[in-house]
Amino acid sequence: MSKERVILGIDPGTNIMGWGIIKIKSSTPTFISMGIIDLRKDTDPYNKLSKIYKEIRNLVEAYSPDEIALESPFCGKNIQSMHKLGRAQGAAIAASLTNDAQVFEYAPRKIKLSITGKGSASKEQVAAIVSNILSVKSLPVKLDATDGLAVALCHYLSSCSVINSNYSGSSNGSKRSKSSWSKFLENNPERIK
Repeated sequence: MSKERVILGIDPGTNIMGWGIIKIKSSTPTFISMGIIDLRKDTDPYNKLSKIYKEIRNLVEAYSPDEIALESPFCGKNIQSMHKLGRAQGAAIAASLTNDAQVFEYAPRKIKLSITGKGSASKEQVAAIVSNILSVKSLPVKLDATDGLAVALCHYLSSCSVINSNYSGSSNGSKRSKSSWSKFLENNPERIK
């Protein structure tokens, strides 16, 4: 995949939605932008969905991403929260489709694993590694923004040809082989710090 492409990563939320944009050029990810959609002040759930749709659509129009990656909702104990999160994700997906971009989903554990090597990593660990990989100068106040970057970076790493040979990039639980990571690191020594 040597073609230049832009990836928008979205970390859905009903109070704060994080997003991050990276560009892939010559197989190297570069930081473009990141931010949050702050929904905490709005108590009407339908206004929140409208704001999510409008904000994501504005990002799609401004950056014309080729691919959009979202964190998929995880199954928690609170069904009502899961339902609300699913609606927020749906609004983001609908807005994403306005530009004919391809949409991909990744499980939270898979994102953390691809970035840190640990599926139970903290937001702070993810933020530190993403910032290091993408040379982000300073961390945002809300780490939901770096979570959005992590989703975009996870999608890029999942689509790399070295990794992709043993790993589909879908969130179906398929496993990477250790040899593909070893080969990836061998072919990309600048990634080791």
